[in-house]
Amino acid sequence: MTEDRTGYFYIGGDWREPIAPATPIAVVDPATETSIGAIAAGSAADVDRAVAAGVRAFPAFAASPVADRIALLGRIAALLEERAESFARAIATEMGAAISFARASQVPFAIAHVRAQIEVLEQYHFERPDTGFTTVKEAIGVAALITPWNWPLYQITAKVAPALAAGCPVVLKPSEVSPYSALLFAQVMHDAGCPAGVFNLVNGTGEVVGAALSAHPDVAMISITGSTRAGVLVAQAAAVSVKRVVQELGGKSPNLFLDDADFAAAVPRGVMAGMRNVGQSCSAPTRLLVPAHRLAEVEALAIEAAGQWRVGAPLDDTTTMGPIANAAQHRRVQAMIETGMAEGARLICGGPGRPADLNRGYYARPTIFSNVTPTMTIAREEIFGPVLCILPYADEEAAIGIANDTVYGLGAHVQSGDPARAQAVARRIRAGQVHINSPAWTAHAPFGGYKQSGNGREYGVHGFEEYLETKAILA
Repeated sequence: MTEDRTGYFYIGGDWREPIAPATPIAVVDPATETSIGAIAAGSAADVDRAVAAGVRAFPAFAASPVADRIALLGRIAALLEERAESFARAIATEMGAAISFARASQVPFAIAHVRAQIEVLEQYHFERPDTGFTTVKEAIGVAALITPWNWPLYQITAKVAPALAAGCPVVLKPSEVSPYSALLFAQVMHDAGCPAGVFNLVNGTGEVVGAALSAHPDVAMISITGSTRAGVLVAQAAAVSVKRVVQELGGKSPNLFLDDADFAAAVPRGVMAGMRNVGQSCSAPTRLLVPAHRLAEVEALAIEAAGQWRVGAPLDDTTTMGPIANAAQHRRVQAMIETGMAEGARLICGGPGRPADLNRGYYARPTIFSNVTPTMTIAREEIFGPVLCILPYADEEAAIGIANDTVYGLGAHVQSGDPARAQAVARRIRAGQVHINSPAWTAHAPFGGYKQSGNGREYGVHGFEEYLETKAILA
């Protein structure tokens, strides 16, 4: 994207100015705490225009040949790969991800979602004959997509790719905190030859644009990744028009170390998993559940692992942990660290404030608490920062009870030297995705939550089918 599109939305196949210009939304560099630009703030009228474009595009796009949709996704993936460095630098600038992490994870994993949907489409049967009837899967309609700031491009492709694969036009509302990567993505959609009205983007706040999309009668479904509070508001607004709601919300994921685990290898991996992306992942395994008699060993390993992070400027190639993405989240992380100390958790590394060598920016110190009890605030509430809790347990039964003692159920991890034992424990944990011994990530495994972590699933064929209706034809 060579032109400045920050004052525009992408609607109906072209860049368009807001209908009723409002005060622009400032974009702040979290590494310097200074404004680096502003984006247009959308209104309900802009949402109406975008949804109308999607409605017009729906009949033809829903009926388009599968081969055409595969070709479109292929062009999108190719352009994302070609422009990967631009996306990585935008993400590092707008939300503070270390450039090395943006290059290695944020962008490649986003592209993987597009590739996965190509693979889904190549194998999927939209019609399935049965005795006395045929089951037909059809695109549900215009889909509204609300994406967060922590994995900006990754969450966009995790929603846009399956929607397009299914034949659904979309209206995207990216986070106003990290909008630049979304604008770059809109240009990719344009350059990939996406049919007019199939992809639309309206920037703005959740209170205005998100609310308008949630309540819009012509939106057939809405998919949101965000806080549980935001998910509740979206579901309440969507209920009036009885639209489908897919929610990927908060988490407080356990990492359960059984006594036969390889602690020397698993604890450092657990610290890395909990603190990567500055701990700003809804499925981050931030509760380390460990046998009480191994607590001292775990603490020593965890302290050493936390000391390996290099906190610093996101665009510095040697940085491994950048700042918290925004001021409000930085304040929350600092407040939660103070709460952990006040409630009696034992601070074994890190603590409040910035690292000593940094005097500005929303930086946090990699922090670990030990001797945390299940009733402490830091063990129950999502912190969304580089803060881990070590909770000792007496036996396996107690560990499973602690793992499930949460209102959330997004992700979980189990560490064990016995595959059968790990599988048995994994089946007893109430979470949508359980990782055993740090397996490789795949864009095909369904992702979503139990309880207050949400409804529905994303990724692979399960995420794809969220954008489809089921019709039975009896003959």
